[in-house]
Amino acid sequence: MNIPREVLQEFGDCMEAAVKAGETEPTAMTVATPGLGGGVAARMVLLKAFDEQGFVFYTNLESNKGRQISASPQAALVFYWKTIARQVLVEGRVELVSGQEADDYFASRDRRSQLGAWASKQSQPMKSRARMLKNVVALEARYIGRPVPRPPHWSGYRVIPHMIEFWTHRNSRLHDRFRYTLDEEEWTKQRLFP
Repeated sequence: MNIPREVLQEFGDCMEAAVKAGETEPTAMTVATPGLGGGVAARMVLLKAFDEQGFVFYTNLESNKGRQISASPQAALVFYWKTIARQVLVEGRVELVSGQEADDYFASRDRRSQLGAWASKQSQPMKSRARMLKNVVALEARYIGRPVPRPPHWSGYRVIPHMIEFWTHRNSRLHDRFRYTLDEEEWTKQRLFP
């Protein structure tokens, strides 16, 4: 079930306000996933797209987060914009974006970032930074004068929410909280105590 238009509009308004307020990295979000050995793992990534289907980020599929999502395709996202005193929490299931979406986004990246996606074995132990940089130089020579293709181990994930919560700071910790929840085929809205 698609995210309601009013929810997308509110999220977009938050993002726009954060940009206008000079937030250093307005698309930064925490992604929390179930850990492979139990527990929870979290890290910061950048939101690259959002629409009625969900929230998209890109990564190495062989990274810790990629392996965790493969084992248990669910995640929570947290956006916090200090400059506008707003927070958004998203929870949902995760699926891979289409190959075409991943190809299109990869092609839009800076060439050095494209080469880095090939050179980095994300989350794996690294003997030396110099060796990785040497790999980047070799890749530059390999793809000189032609486009860098998307690595097979690199793609995007879409978090398809079943819950989205908006939090706004208010004085005396009497914050505003509104939660949208997908139950069966219908989204419901509730105001929550702070």
